[in-house]
Amino acid sequence: MSATKSPPLPDAEPPRKLLNISRGAPSEKAVGTTAVVNSMKHIQAQAGLARGTSALLRANQKGGFDCPSCAWPDPDGERSSFEFCENGAKAIATETTKKRADADFLTRYSVAELGEMSDFVLNDAGRLTEPMLLDVASTHYQPISWETAFNLIAKELNACATPDDAIFYTSGRASNEAAFLYQLFVRQFGTNNLPDCSNMCHESSGAALNQTIGIGKGTVTLEDIEHTDCVMVIGQNPGTNHPRMLTSLEQTVLNGGKIVSVNPLLETGVKAFAHPQKISGILGQATPLQSVHVPVRLNGDLPFIKGLLKCVLEAEHARPRTIVDHTFISEHTAGYETMIADLAQVSWAEITDQSGVTESQIREAAAVFIEAKECITCWAMGLTQHHNAVETIRELVNLHLLTGKIGRPRSGLCPVRGHSNVQGDRTMGIWERPATTFLDKLDAEFDFTSPREFGYDTVEAIEAMHEGKGRVFFALGGNFLSASPDTHFTAAALRRCELTVQVSTKLNRGHLVTGKRALILPCLGRTEIDRRGDRPQFVTVENSMGVVHSSQGKLTPASDALLSEVAIVCRLAQATLCDKTATPWNKFEQNYDLIRERIERVIPGFDKFNVRIHHPGGFYLPNAVKERRWNTKTGKANFTSNPLQPLVLEPGQMLLQTFRSHDQFNTTVYGNNDRYRGITNERRVIFLNREDMAERGLKAEQPVDITSYFKGETRTAKLFLAIPYDTPKGCAAAYYPEANVLVPIHATANISRTPTSKSIVITVAAHE
Repeated sequence: MSATKSPPLPDAEPPRKLLNISRGAPSEKAVGTTAVVNSMKHIQAQAGLARGTSALLRANQKGGFDCPSCAWPDPDGERSSFEFCENGAKAIATETTKKRADADFLTRYSVAELGEMSDFVLNDAGRLTEPMLLDVASTHYQPISWETAFNLIAKELNACATPDDAIFYTSGRASNEAAFLYQLFVRQFGTNNLPDCSNMCHESSGAALNQTIGIGKGTVTLEDIEHTDCVMVIGQNPGTNHPRMLTSLEQTVLNGGKIVSVNPLLETGVKAFAHPQKISGILGQATPLQSVHVPVRLNGDLPFIKGLLKCVLEAEHARPRTIVDHTFISEHTAGYETMIADLAQVSWAEITDQSGVTESQIREAAAVFIEAKECITCWAMGLTQHHNAVETIRELVNLHLLTGKIGRPRSGLCPVRGHSNVQGDRTMGIWERPATTFLDKLDAEFDFTSPREFGYDTVEAIEAMHEGKGRVFFALGGNFLSASPDTHFTAAALRRCELTVQVSTKLNRGHLVTGKRALILPCLGRTEIDRRGDRPQFVTVENSMGVVHSSQGKLTPASDALLSEVAIVCRLAQATLCDKTATPWNKFEQNYDLIRERIERVIPGFDKFNVRIHHPGGFYLPNAVKERRWNTKTGKANFTSNPLQPLVLEPGQMLLQTFRSHDQFNTTVYGNNDRYRGITNERRVIFLNREDMAERGLKAEQPVDITSYFKGETRTAKLFLAIPYDTPKGCAAAYYPEANVLVPIHATANISRTPTSKSIVITVAAHE
């Protein structure tokens, strides 16, 4: 008898085939009526105007639901009826869609056939409607009951030789209530293996800020940004990634403030903003935003900031005791003399050579910062995903400490978070390296002993699964495969698991690259009614400014079979722990107020949680830095020394950054266009400097292959189109997840271990 053949495995990468690209000039202004029209096209195509508009008008409203897209905060006072952006509208459209990726759809196509679909097509299939199982050696998903699904997970978890053989991932869309219960269950199960999406985005920010100022969050409010004298936007593209921020930046400019943009690309979102709710914006008139743009090369931010520091010291020398805040330094900081001595050893030649910009360009930006009485610096992945990301952010803190522009109104630091509750998840205890004080309170409240050994972060989790140490992988939201570095390495790791489980609203590639068995557990979306017990429930989230507020959906769920994230976690815990826990999981599932009572007793800042959460707009969590209190080891804000660590390239090599298109949020692809960068109907593109293309004999839209290099290893991504673009020489850019195959699994930032997706060493050659 012949051996039974294993079913074909779907490719971990999106399909490597080109579409029919159309290319135009990058946009000169963001938003405007085009964004409004595009938003409504998505709403009409997915949800229909009635259902979709009903949802849009409740997005980010007091008493409404929190947008499932980014974490940009909402105004504290009056709010517009249209508190959403184009990408928020796309996210809401796909959540409220009439399309269904139901059992009929999933049993019609094999996982191999689904793997041949693009990420856009997978997402466009519609909402998941019931639990589905991909059994051992099966080619198709099949329906399964909730009870059977939970029993299967419990059996696999309890079969682990040690609790550390299970890995529990979390995306940033989980609510505070779900996240709190999730980490509680995981720790009662016996592990701190709680990797999350923060490991891949702002972990570097948290590491740098906790060490220097004593809190891993931003220190400003939305009102601060709109009324400050200067906003420096470094390594961030607000037009695509946080479009509602443009309203605040416009207000900054209208109030007389200036904006300094620091980025290899001059992105449309910092050029000009046509407000879609103003007559001027509707008529096509735009407010110019950035006063100065500094096109640093990739990984040139640290030397650039050192240049700013030198300019500050020169200005202080010329105008003693007017630029450097000596009183603040004396009363509130430590390490000043060492930082100054180290800075003196850095030459302007090193700064300009490594930053890729001229001394005059740095001085122009410095002049704006120096003359501004108040200043806020915002940043995102452009700073956090480099080998020296933590050092770069610490140097940014040095700049604010030197001038005292921190811990007072309209001045401070603003790491702009991505997913809508990624900040809240960490506050709730989703972290593989929990503080002992948090675990002690958790143990006292729930009468058990938490594990004290640190768990796996994202990269460590992938490495562990790859080595066969992860029996079960459970993901509360997200698309772990496509969000992670080194796509094929990550895929191989997941395939070594006995069971992989995904809690999801929509289909993604992570459902196709699985362990020996796989489960899809469909959950309610933010827009939908969550009725438990005898009344509708609501959940809470925390935004980028540390505001905790409620989120309550009002729409009929996509399927009667959907469970909330809270219900899924509670039933999972009951099935797995059985009589090993005294936690009232069933009561928590029926009444979310009971969860908030426990959060109040465990986590500082949540006193009278169930009372204050009903205040329209929510409440701010305590932030000691705003009061110039520093919860650091020294009791003060710490200056640090951050040596230059330039990446050395061999002849012909360049640096590549991965980034989003405008038709995308994180790994969710809403379409194949990038309107702001002039790309239509294609994602497999690499943006290149024109001189770099000429040196390699490449023509516009020529198919190319990209190879990355790290410690003797190479990885290749085939069949991309070369696109000439205004990017610094030696720098390139491509969309993720398509380019994630090039990110080496072991290339991580110092201290934070964040994958270095913004500085990948590559070569580019004509496609073979």
